[in-house]
Amino acid sequence: MTELVSSAPMSRAVPGARLRFYAAWGMVAVLLAAFPSIFTSASSLTTFSLVGTAIIFALSYNILLGQTGLLSFGHAVYYGIGAFFAVHTMNLIPQYGLPVPLPLVPLIGGVAGLLLAILTGWISTRRAGTVFSMISLGVAELAVALALILTDFFGGEDGISTNRTKLPAWFGWHFGPQVQVYYLVAFWVFVSALAMYALTRTPLGKICNAVRDNPERVQFVGYDPHIVRYLAFCFAGLFAGIAGALAAISFESANFTDLGWVKSGAVIFSTYIGGTSIFAGPIVGAIFFVYLSLSLSDYTSVWQLYFGLLFILVVRYAPGGIGGTLLMHRMPFRVGGLGRILRTYAIAAVPTLMLVGGFVLAVETIVHHTVNANEDPRIKAFGVSFDASSPMTWIVAGLLMLIGYFVGRLTWRGVTRAWDDARTIASERGIPS
Repeated sequence: MTELVSSAPMSRAVPGARLRFYAAWGMVAVLLAAFPSIFTSASSLTTFSLVGTAIIFALSYNILLGQTGLLSFGHAVYYGIGAFFAVHTMNLIPQYGLPVPLPLVPLIGGVAGLLLAILTGWISTRRAGTVFSMISLGVAELAVALALILTDFFGGEDGISTNRTKLPAWFGWHFGPQVQVYYLVAFWVFVSALAMYALTRTPLGKICNAVRDNPERVQFVGYDPHIVRYLAFCFAGLFAGIAGALAAISFESANFTDLGWVKSGAVIFSTYIGGTSIFAGPIVGAIFFVYLSLSLSDYTSVWQLYFGLLFILVVRYAPGGIGGTLLMHRMPFRVGGLGRILRTYAIAAVPTLMLVGGFVLAVETIVHHTVNANEDPRIKAFGVSFDASSPMTWIVAGLLMLIGYFVGRLTWRGVTRAWDDARTIASERGIPS
């Protein structure tokens, strides 16, 4: 454990690593600044603002799940409390003529999330595992109940609204145009992501990883796992509050649903789908989640069903998420076997898509007969029109699923063999897999 806390001498590779660090984050800053010049429509900028808020929220959750091994079912509480404090702050500033510009409001939300985490975290983090998860779920349900009772602060079911343009101008910006809101969100995304990345490189971040992997050993060498979990919990609450405040600025409102299980489930989905093993995993997951949630609803009325199925498939077949799965391919790339693996993927993709297509066709037909039975049977899902009342629809769906399943099993065996061969070569060369 000494390597987690000691300051070892810098190796000769440090300047190169530092240069790569500055280059990577500099590229991120350039991309964030250039997006409005490439995507000029207001809808695109609104989507990017949603993605930015989701990225901060997912990264804050990964401080708990990926870094410290704490599965929380109520992380939205700190997101929501940050949103409500931001909205009330935005209403009080013009009322009392306070010289506080809008870019500082996310700090208010962050402090609110931090204070709530300080109050609830000491008891919540005394134990990890199931105990922590159940306590977090109880806190979430309590927060939603209080939001519906304390209507003066939370606004009941209608929530609280505000107007961001009434705040003092900041260098001539009133944040009415969507592009100005985007730059505000982009700034906080960059600052928050950089701060959370820096946190993972500190001794505290390393000790959090140790507590996640083996809390008994951490306690044996003199650290209290409870205090480590508590500190991680407080940092997660801080950045979740910032994300909630940015959401309140974007929507100019806060609602009790910001505290509920739907929002907590969304951040679990984003983080786990993206992958908790690498820092960029939750970023990828947040982008993926926002894009699917905005696009799938245009193609099908049961898009939540596909979300749930996708989550199950990732947990079952790709527990490392998108990021972990991509990272896993470094080994075959180093041994020269990546090309063969990609070819087997391409072959296996054909029957897999057949299986998925047949399944979607069957699901949409069932939904029509159970939910929309009185409507026109000629429906359209995912851009494909078909007659839900025709027996041929069931036949086609059944054939696609049967052929896709059996042929897919054969082709995925080729994928397994390609991976086995790559691992064998890696073992012979002494390359870790």
